Amino acid sequence: MHKKRTRRRLSVAIAVGTLAAGGLAALPITALADTTSGGSGTADAARQQEFASAAAEYHVPPSVLLGLAYQESAWESHGARASSDGGYGPLHLTDVTPAMMAVGGAGAAGRSDLASMAANPALHTLRAAATLTGLSAEALRTDPAANIRGGAALLASYEKEVTGGAPTDPAQWYGAVARYSQSPQQRGAAGFADRVFGTIRGGAATDTEDGQRVRLTASPAVRPATAQLGRLHLKASAATDTECPPAVQCTFVAGSPAGLQVSDRPANGLKIDTIVIHDLESSYDAGVAGLANPTNGVSTHYVMRSSDGAVTQMVPTKDIAFQAGDYSTNLHSIGIEHEGYAVQGATWYTEAQYEATADLVTYLAHRFGIPLDRQHILGHDNVAGPSLSGVRAQHWDPGPSWDWDHFMRLLNAPLSGLRGTSPVGSVVTIDPAFDTNVQTVQVCPIDDPTGATTACTDRQQESNFVYLRTAPDASAPLFGDQAIHGTGPGTDEISDWGSTAVAGQQFVVADQQGDWTAIWYSGAEVWFFNPGGQNTKQAYGVQTVSAAGTAPVAVYGSSYPDAAEYPAGLGASTQAPISGYTVPPGQAYVATQPPFATVDYFKSSGTVVTGAKTMYTIQFNHRVALVYSGDVTATPVTRHWEDGGAAH
Repeated sequence: MHKKRTRRRLSVAIAVGTLAAGGLAALPITALADTTSGGSGTADAARQQEFASAAAEYHVPPSVLLGLAYQESAWESHGARASSDGGYGPLHLTDVTPAMMAVGGAGAAGRSDLASMAANPALHTLRAAATLTGLSAEALRTDPAANIRGGAALLASYEKEVTGGAPTDPAQWYGAVARYSQSPQQRGAAGFADRVFGTIRGGAATDTEDGQRVRLTASPAVRPATAQLGRLHLKASAATDTECPPAVQCTFVAGSPAGLQVSDRPANGLKIDTIVIHDLESSYDAGVAGLANPTNGVSTHYVMRSSDGAVTQMVPTKDIAFQAGDYSTNLHSIGIEHEGYAVQGATWYTEAQYEATADLVTYLAHRFGIPLDRQHILGHDNVAGPSLSGVRAQHWDPGPSWDWDHFMRLLNAPLSGLRGTSPVGSVVTIDPAFDTNVQTVQVCPIDDPTGATTACTDRQQESNFVYLRTAPDASAPLFGDQAIHGTGPGTDEISDWGSTAVAGQQFVVADQQGDWTAIWYSGAEVWFFNPGGQNTKQAYGVQTVSAAGTAPVAVYGSSYPDAAEYPAGLGASTQAPISGYTVPPGQAYVATQPPFATVDYFKSSGTVVTGAKTMYTIQFNHRVALVYSGDVTATPVTRHWEDGGAAH
């Protein structure tokens, strides 16, 4: 994936099924017509033959292998690229590395248990397939035909464990398909197998991105042998009540066990103080199916449907979901995914979705004491990265079409303050009027997983941000974030979050010239068009921090205790300053919450380690960042600025 356009692609591109109270109930899908994306007569049948050959070699009913692969990848090969959860090829053979866990949903860079987190056998089915086939791991990653053979061999090995043979009846492969899910729990394995057999019964057809035409003829008479599930000796899933307000339609489907850590927040001392708003980059059903897939190394607490605001809870709030791309943020946050696509956000972010999310967020904020403001209700695009590479890999959802102003009003917490020109040293809240704030963004095919964007195109759209420039002039270069561009300028690409400030973020005014306002941002002075203060509101009741001495202050993305503070037997997590990010002397940044103690968590023992040092979370740029309290001086801003007075 392009480092400036990192966006999660769920491993299940298309799912069949509707949500039921007990989980995913698979429904047949209608076989697609031949007028699919490749066009009649333009697609290649080679992959269809590769499925047939692998099925014959390993004595797997072709419909079972095709149905399984459809649920895993929609028959896409994705070249040599791994999905966000470390899966390769049409059969989604997994080979997750510690490096993937460091910058993926876990955001676990610097953790001493990173290797053990990535060692889960469910995350390494590719290695098992290599042993069974004699094929190299490289071939299984890069060659679709080899990958299909590897998946067939793995499935056949599971069938032998379940039935002792390789029956020709597709119905007798239910247990093996459930085992292929890698779920340790009955409910998760059954849900996956039900979706696969729903595809077999209903049929499917598509032309893949690389021009392959694949078809699965519907077999409505197949009645899977669901009783085989008992032969797998899986854990019975404990009944889980949903945690939702009465006004929200809520069901529970267990998320991937590889994408979460069981905990006991906040009773164990891990305070929940942040809610993170995401979008799925997929449909609702596909998103739930993908996040439930046990080979998926990411998860979330809630998934919100676009059409009516219905919710699926996937992780109990007491547990840690790998959803924010930063482990320290994961420790203290709850994630809410939304059906939709960031490049088409205004279409997908419906009023029903906004209102249901507001009900859910209000409920969670009241329950856990989370302030209802933009410093504690973040977009995924506002979350820190744990390292330089982690910042580069961070996602930019829910994107510029999420109407923060409207959403905060639904929370009965509107962005407050008076508009007008603000003096140097004051604090402003970014607040352009969404409906009239039309910005030009460039959208490219890589940004749009729907396939609707076929070439890079400039688009004017209502937006939640202002552009930031290096000088008070519309022709001046856009500011380029150091983690993305080094010393180069920014761009107007929709995924380039580094040159924008978003509604609700707060910054210290550095200068004012005519219609332009300058703020301290990412260690630099940047400018945005703000005639008469129309894009800002004056802020007070906040605290700013600045360098305590004459040296620049180091900026971090995680908040771990010092190594000496870890008990014997627990490996210490480590952290380093984010290269290129500092708070220079003379600049000031808004602290988004009071200083907090450094903390770490170990799932294996349930141990919470609390350090003696404290850190501030600051609004550093488009994202928040962390600084040690001992490195900065804090100053309260406690009065209105309309009289031109100074903070005190």
